[in-house]
Amino acid sequence: MMSDKVYVDAAYKSLIKYTEELCGDNVEIVRNDDKYIVVLSDGLGSGVKANILSTLTAKIISTMLYEGSTIEDTVDTIVHTLPICNIRKVAYSTFIILQIDHDGNAYLVEFDAPGCIFVREGKLVPIDYSYREIAGKNIREARFKVKPDDVLTLMSDGVIYAGIGQLMNLGWTWKNVSRYLLSHIKPGITAARLTSMVSETCNQLYMNKPGDDTTVAAVRITGKKIVSLYSGPPVDPNSDERLVTEFMIPEGKKIVCGGSSATIVSRVLKEPLTPSLEYIDPEIPPTAEIPGIDLVTEGVITLKKAVDIIKTYIENPTDKETLMKLEKKNGASLIAKMLVEECTHFYMFIGQKINPAHQNPDLPVDLSIKMLIMDELYSLMVKAGKVVKRNYY
Repeated sequence: MMSDKVYVDAAYKSLIKYTEELCGDNVEIVRNDDKYIVVLSDGLGSGVKANILSTLTAKIISTMLYEGSTIEDTVDTIVHTLPICNIRKVAYSTFIILQIDHDGNAYLVEFDAPGCIFVREGKLVPIDYSYREIAGKNIREARFKVKPDDVLTLMSDGVIYAGIGQLMNLGWTWKNVSRYLLSHIKPGITAARLTSMVSETCNQLYMNKPGDDTTVAAVRITGKKIVSLYSGPPVDPNSDERLVTEFMIPEGKKIVCGGSSATIVSRVLKEPLTPSLEYIDPEIPPTAEIPGIDLVTEGVITLKKAVDIIKTYIENPTDKETLMKLEKKNGASLIAKMLVEECTHFYMFIGQKINPAHQNPDLPVDLSIKMLIMDELYSLMVKAGKVVKRNYY
């Protein structure tokens, strides 16, 4: 039985107002075992002051909600912490809060910000808001259910004003952004790719000179997606059968890395191992095929390259070059794409027999390069918010 719990794939990207060095918008994404919280805050004005105010706002809200405070206490704290602008008599920072738990209950709070755009099955879903005052601030909030493939987009007003007075008289407007999202949200599109596209379009509308800090945060709901990866022969050859059997039990996608590992899987499953004759990338060894396995690659070199791609992705998931790397058809890119874009749960099956080819005479005997790479992969996947389990043989 697949779990009907929902998981969240969230990403954001900011364009800094032209001539400024710091962004006046800030996004905080925090998660614990129960819920995901995304907070987007837009500081009044731009530059250093706006940056400090939006950072404070987003940090205070995300921390308090994460710790279990009520929205009333949180907004109250913000109102009493942030100064009020003497001239405009308004608070220095607007905010949007989206909180989603694993059962698909969503809670949205908006203060003085463009409304969230909610897309389900190619249609715009109207959000039923209620309005109230907290600590003198008029906020609107909504509670609703989300399900896999729903996409919710939060933005600062730099998005809806994009192109104002230049390419578009009134800016891009909420309606036009909604239309754009409806035509660009395709099944399976990741939050990072969507964010990257919207941000790029804003930049074009501003003719590469954003007139305001412009931030997009996309939140995609996804079901549970398991990827299992097996690498390395077990210490005891008698464990081959048990290892492969346990590796095949979880549903979802299967990756096998390394020649000896592929040979073991092929033998236990009684399925042929066919090397691919396509040399797609001279730096990365070709892949192979075993019926019933989604991806079969060489070991250390491919894994190391995959880890490098995953690392740059985690540092900047909306970067165009990194997203293009994920599209390549070599073994390393295929592993990286599967792990960052098509996976919520990652199960590692690690054989601990030392391969003499991976030994560096300067290192202690039990420290193989493969183990170091597997440790790094584990840490990166945890950092990326995946549920990770390791099994050693």
